[in-house]
Amino acid sequence: MPPTATQETETQAPVIDTIAIKVDGREISIPKLSVDPISGRPVPTTMIQACAAAGVEVPHYCYHPKLPVSGNCRMCLVEFGTPAMGPDRKPILNADGTSKIAKSPRPAIACASPVSPGMEIYTTTPGVKEMRTSILEFLLINHPLDCPICDQAGECKLQEYSMEYGQAESRFAETKVHKPKQVDLGPRIMLDDERCILCTRCIRFTRDIAGDDALGILNRGGHNTLSHYPGKPFDNNYTLNTADICPVGALTSKDFRFQMRVWFLKETNSVCTSCATGCNIKIGSREDRIYRYVPRDNDSVNSCWMCDEGRLNYKWIGREDRIQTVSIRKAGGGLESSSWTEALKHVTGLLKQATPGSVAIIASARQTNEELFLLSTLAKKLDALTDVVPRSGQADALLVSADRNPNTTGAALTGFITAKPGSILPKIAESIRSGRIRTLLVIGEDVTRHGLDAALLGKLDTLVVSDILPNATTALAHVLLPGRAHAEKRGTFTNIKGRVQKFMRAVEAPGEARAEWEFLQELTTPITGQAGFAGIEALFNHMAAERPGLKHLTWSDLKDSGATASGSEG
Repeated sequence: MPPTATQETETQAPVIDTIAIKVDGREISIPKLSVDPISGRPVPTTMIQACAAAGVEVPHYCYHPKLPVSGNCRMCLVEFGTPAMGPDRKPILNADGTSKIAKSPRPAIACASPVSPGMEIYTTTPGVKEMRTSILEFLLINHPLDCPICDQAGECKLQEYSMEYGQAESRFAETKVHKPKQVDLGPRIMLDDERCILCTRCIRFTRDIAGDDALGILNRGGHNTLSHYPGKPFDNNYTLNTADICPVGALTSKDFRFQMRVWFLKETNSVCTSCATGCNIKIGSREDRIYRYVPRDNDSVNSCWMCDEGRLNYKWIGREDRIQTVSIRKAGGGLESSSWTEALKHVTGLLKQATPGSVAIIASARQTNEELFLLSTLAKKLDALTDVVPRSGQADALLVSADRNPNTTGAALTGFITAKPGSILPKIAESIRSGRIRTLLVIGEDVTRHGLDAALLGKLDTLVVSDILPNATTALAHVLLPGRAHAEKRGTFTNIKGRVQKFMRAVEAPGEARAEWEFLQELTTPITGQAGFAGIEALFNHMAAERPGLKHLTWSDLKDSGATASGSEG
């Protein structure tokens, strides 16, 4: 028997048990239970979560919404009250019929204290302000005064809270306790123990999230120091996340250390291209130079983490040997500089004259959905063989996918490939060898490393190559077109779970390099008869309407967190 409409509604939107409380006099309704970030089990909602729901910031250091609660910094102390109970264990009522609130004589740490029905939380009382001031005074007693040279300046919670809640002058007259500085904690992390406030975020992350119990606290009292275990450097694929979550400047990235002040950086929403997970990132750049990648929150993809390998996969974008000019090989000679107009006219003429089935296209699964869609449209018109080069590696239990291409799923959804990635490459090689394939388009790959050596490519009448960096394939090209890295253009990728995510341009490309989707549509329009597109938005919307796997999606649906290929928002 089919479910009734009521049953369907209940299945789709389960009832959430809520409770009513007050935060600084404002009544709100919040879920009674939340989800534990580690176990995934329901746990009581805490005061700090309730305050966040009410739009009230409670200062904190050790608390992190994605880590187990430790409750050791005490910065989140608040005052609270609960409904007063009479001898009969029934609520005592005021004259107006409301519950009388009995204020607790002791404060509570908001990060670890659960809420209860009728509770009132006070975050701005004189007592709370005095507690925050006192906690900050203790934290700053032995803290070094090196904010001007600290990499965390501009992102430091100790600096921010000391300005907002701290005292203008220090009462501490004794000698500060000195601890180790510039400690080489591992290959990518530098530690300054004097700056550490012992929040233990890094310890909990490595133990409970990364699964590498590599850090701990040594010594006692005011001489506590953070350290890695003896003989075991702090070295896993997620170490740089500890620099992100460190609320002070104790843990810093060796790669970003002393490179740029964060307030000078322009932050651009983007997607990591190191594997098919598609971690959401922010690209920090200035004057068209990329300085860092940092993770961007998206609970549907990567939470707020990313691997070290992906985080450091950006330096190739700024290499000095980038392909910057359009080139055409003259008869019997080398490549000579040309123009985009001349090159595209030349390639268009060759493709128009090509016999159906005499063309093959090998593209990278690091190209965007839009670019692969245009190539699939061109391939259909030319009856061309198509494939992408597969990349694989070791997956892990957290974020890293075994598929090292960011857009293998997109290659399938856009129709560019209809078989397993790499399975058509041998057929393309054999067709070139037999003389059936006379023209090959290579977009973003060095095919000499994947079964199509220089001797085989020499049998072609025409080899058109678009790439970013020089390689053995670009050296053999008859037409060479400079492309752009994902950080230099806009577009979308589809990750391994079918989530379509857009990325934005962070920096300008060097020389004459153009976004591949721009020149590909100029190439396909005269061949296929398909109208051109005014922008990436129009191209995406057309593609999504054309391909069944992307039905119902529009560019505006993607927002910052992306959307599944079925069209549901992130």
